Amino acid sequence: MKTSAQFFQLATAPNEPEAISKMTETSFRGRHDRKIAGGSAVSWDVSLAFGIAELFLRWRLFGTLPVLLVVAAMSLASFRAHAQQDPLYAQYLNNPLLLNPAYAGSNKSWVTNVGYRRQWAGFDGSPTTLNFSSHISLVDNKVGAGLMVIQDNIGETKNTEITANYSYRIEQGDKSFLFGLSTGVMRYQVDPGQLRLQNPGDPAFGFTNETQFNTGVGAMMKSERYMVGLSVPRLIPARVSTTGGQDIQIYNRHVYLFAGYIVNINQRFKFKPTTLIKGTAGAPASIDLNANLVIDQSYTVGVLTRNFNTYGLLVQAWLKDLRLGYVFEVPTNQSVGQRFTSHDIALTYTLPFMAHHDRTRFTNF
Repeated sequence: MKTSAQFFQLATAPNEPEAISKMTETSFRGRHDRKIAGGSAVSWDVSLAFGIAELFLRWRLFGTLPVLLVVAAMSLASFRAHAQQDPLYAQYLNNPLLLNPAYAGSNKSWVTNVGYRRQWAGFDGSPTTLNFSSHISLVDNKVGAGLMVIQDNIGETKNTEITANYSYRIEQGDKSFLFGLSTGVMRYQVDPGQLRLQNPGDPAFGFTNETQFNTGVGAMMKSERYMVGLSVPRLIPARVSTTGGQDIQIYNRHVYLFAGYIVNINQRFKFKPTTLIKGTAGAPASIDLNANLVIDQSYTVGVLTRNFNTYGLLVQAWLKDLRLGYVFEVPTNQSVGQRFTSHDIALTYTLPFMAHHDRTRFTNF
């Protein structure tokens, strides 16, 4: 199998202008380094993540949130960073269903979300991600069900996922424990017609259209003061064979740990720090850190960083049953695509129409 560098040399002649090579570089670098996380190196094993999951399920034996966070942090401290293949979501706490099936129905309502992310805007063939999800709580808020559609584009490649989600809730005082499963299909397409190749007949750049099955698991605990989630949204590593005989790995098994906490400053203001840690064996690990200020339970402003090589500004507003969020990201010279900004937009609609649904307009998580 040819390396990314060999693909790039095949696709661009020495005398071709830089504009011709942009999409090719994006597609092949994007497939492997697209979400370069940077940061310190960490090596870990997937079995470690499932060990964390077991501790998560036994959480009630410990009885305190800090214990779980310490255990998870110590376990994830053995990561090694290389390359990220999953899409990025700057507003992951607005719609954790994208990462964790246990979130389905967790808000005790019917929630629909649409999101769009454009990474490295202005760069030909740059990554774009469009997502739609809808989930609802059922059976007196004990069960959740949801549907999710994600389309991820990088250069000449397109991944389309359709996933069904299911969750089960256990209440314990003011806390909820949720356990989720997901199942669905992913369609992987490569259209070399979007590239300007030196040799259009090169079999390394063949058309590909293949569909594969996948499944995922997740667990979460949640209250009005905090939320912690651990998940593996795609348990089965996905590989395809192109018409040119190339074997391409589309997705590796990724583990996600996210957490958020609410600090009540006064009746008008709340401080909401959040974090997301993600990684996969042999690919880059990444840490997102967010610091948000919630104002009058209607507006949120915040700053974020990803591995301290990308920084961003977040703004959100609640408009009755709608929540609109926007993130603007600026990379540094340590990041891929350092000359290009990224934009993340999300719109959420909440409709509590069943008798057991929660009519509270604003929720912390």
